[in-house]
Amino acid sequence: MSVRGASMRGTGVRGGALRALKPRGDGPRAGGRARAGGAGARAAEPARAGSLLSTISTRAAMWALLGALCIFGLVMVLSASSIVSLAQDGGPWAIFKRQLLYEGMGLVAMVVAARVDYHRWRLARVVLPAVTIALLIIVRMVGQTVGGSSRWLVLGPLRIQPSELAKLALIIFVAELLARRFDQGCDPSSMVGPVVVVFAVMALLVVMQPDLGTAIVLAAITLGMLYAADVPAIRLVKVAGILVASAVALGLVLPGRRQRIMSFLHPFAHASSSGYQVVQSLVGLGNGGLFGLGLGNSRQKWGLLPNAYTDFIFSIIGEELGLIASIVVLAAFVALAWLGLRAASRSPDRFGMFLAVGVTWWLSMQAVINIGAVIGVLPVTGIPLPFISFGGSSLVINMAAAGILVNVAAHERPPGGRARTGAGARPGTRRPPRAETAR
Repeated sequence: MSVRGASMRGTGVRGGALRALKPRGDGPRAGGRARAGGAGARAAEPARAGSLLSTISTRAAMWALLGALCIFGLVMVLSASSIVSLAQDGGPWAIFKRQLLYEGMGLVAMVVAARVDYHRWRLARVVLPAVTIALLIIVRMVGQTVGGSSRWLVLGPLRIQPSELAKLALIIFVAELLARRFDQGCDPSSMVGPVVVVFAVMALLVVMQPDLGTAIVLAAITLGMLYAADVPAIRLVKVAGILVASAVALGLVLPGRRQRIMSFLHPFAHASSSGYQVVQSLVGLGNGGLFGLGLGNSRQKWGLLPNAYTDFIFSIIGEELGLIASIVVLAAFVALAWLGLRAASRSPDRFGMFLAVGVTWWLSMQAVINIGAVIGVLPVTGIPLPFISFGGSSLVINMAAAGILVNVAAHERPPGGRARTGAGARPGTRRPPRAETAR
């Protein structure tokens, strides 16, 4: 079912509800009119609630939600990393101080990005992907190797991970291309080729590090934005099939990936080897129960769960704060996705719409992949949880991307207002993208 069809049917339902509330003439008894009026008032309550929700500023809600996620992340990194910091540096604060530094850098990046008009990012549509590809080539040659992967460029005290920048660069390139082609009245199918070529170059360089998890996120971004552009389903299925087949093949060929896939299918059969991390994650989640062991009281962080403050911090959340808090974290990411899509649907132009869709899909899919690995329903890929996991480049770039999303939301138009198609647009030559019809 297409979004267009869903939108049309939704309009029909709303129209039917309005017709049901219209007076049908004077009845023979006043009691009948009173009962009808009471039913109408009850039916109108959800409409009033929806109207109230639509008046909430997307920008303000995003600021509040992002602030809550970042502060919560600081607290959980301190709790999850204190034992490792104590063992490595003699005190519980070392890793937390580094996270605080990265959080400060990310806050500056987010505030600046939120204040810069998002249209300016169109100027970076070529430069940013080109610089990113150059950095990915350089990191392949002289990058620092950690855990068997050459992902980091070391510049003094800083470590830069170009693969994180690749996500933002790909979104900006694809958003500008799709918006420009739509404004020129091009067919959506003609947009697939250039998008897939740029994605393939970035993904290949990332896989060579090797970093299959980031390549999967890049693939998800590409498919999500092409779907929003109303690319025919048959083309999307073909692209998705090729990407899935490539991911499976690489997973079986790359060193260590085959063991991860096997341990994902049967983690407890490999509990002392490749499945150890997932098993310990599940043990931690089970220890937490409904309300958790209490903040700071995790048992798994005492050397039992590797990467407790990075990729597997969600397990520590479940252990210390319980199932209820874990569900709240999930709800926060769902709310962020909803706000991002609302910002996209209310964007005044297509570039803003595609930009918001790309950033929203990126952050949402990264959260899904991370949490899925922690709870054992997806293979472990080394993807951090946005805004919560410890991280340098990943945290700063995530916060910068969130700032761009906030800026798109700051330009939102009232619900029902008409979008400006941009210079050179020919209204009526092409149907609007899916994200635009989902208002």
